[in-house]
Amino acid sequence: MLSRVADSLYWMSRYVERAENVARIIDVNLNLMLDNPVGGKQQWQPLIDTLGDSETFNRQCGVADSNSTIHFLSFDLENSYSILSCLGGARENARSIREIISSEMWEQLNSFYLRLLDKAAQGSVGPEMTLAFYSEVKQACHLFSGITGATMTRNEAWHFIELGRLIERADKTSRILDVKYYIPAGSGSEIVAGLDDIHWAAVLRSASAFEMYRKRHGRIRPDGIIKFLLLDPDFPRSVRHCLDGARSSLHHITGTPLGSFRNPSEKLLGQLCSDLAFTQVDEIEDAGLHGYLDELQTKINLVGSGIHDSFFAFRTPTVSRRSRYNEAH
Repeated sequence: MLSRVADSLYWMSRYVERAENVARIIDVNLNLMLDNPVGGKQQWQPLIDTLGDSETFNRQCGVADSNSTIHFLSFDLENSYSILSCLGGARENARSIREIISSEMWEQLNSFYLRLLDKAAQGSVGPEMTLAFYSEVKQACHLFSGITGATMTRNEAWHFIELGRLIERADKTSRILDVKYYIPAGSGSEIVAGLDDIHWAAVLRSASAFEMYRKRHGRIRPDGIIKFLLLDPDFPRSVRHCLDGARSSLHHITGTPLGSFRNPSEKLLGQLCSDLAFTQVDEIEDAGLHGYLDELQTKINLVGSGIHDSFFAFRTPTVSRRSRYNEAH
């Protein structure tokens, strides 16, 4: 497979997954504001901080209120993390590889991007339509993933799509969990102290994990949530499950047996999967959740850089001294 094609498959998938997760975080934050008995003004800045767009946002918008944050994360083309930017990037990548993907995949992605452009042309999403809009974004991304799963042969192209989707999902699950670091629980009254449970429940809902967590662990407990979203081997949005799946797809692409490696990306991803398999929740809490997540996100970024260097980066062919001598003479 051409590196250009592999690159487009990988980033098409990452961008769709990224758009879904941004919509997911905003959607749950809107519900959190409704549940918060002391108001939700402080809940918008954590979204900007968690998604890593603070510098651009502060330059363009300044104060993180609901209107500026929703527009910035939904329609701002200068923000590479906005839903419109992500789906635009996914569409451009899909357009360049239409002979590789199914026609149904292209039609779903293209039609939804055009509908999103119509929404952006209206200027903003009205308050009465906000929750419905983000639900529509999530459903459209789910539909694209379902069509992909139902129409793509499980070949090399499929595994590049899976690799991009799972790497992106692992990163965003860690960032969803990191939102809790930026939102203080408060103290001094039963109402304010009770916000901690509301915030943790919102974190679970952001990852579509609330029901599955309650079935597995029952009561809302920070250590149980950390374990479920980071270390659970079976839940499909946990960091460990995603990275295990990404490692499997990477080894299908290279043909390298699991447990060995031929390139830096396989080595980095294998080490990261092993670390998650043997990490205990109390070790994470002792180190500090925010610090652990920062380090985890750095490692996931290094895996992404390794994948780029191994499969997508252009390399100038090495020319031997004898060849250069012959060319010069």
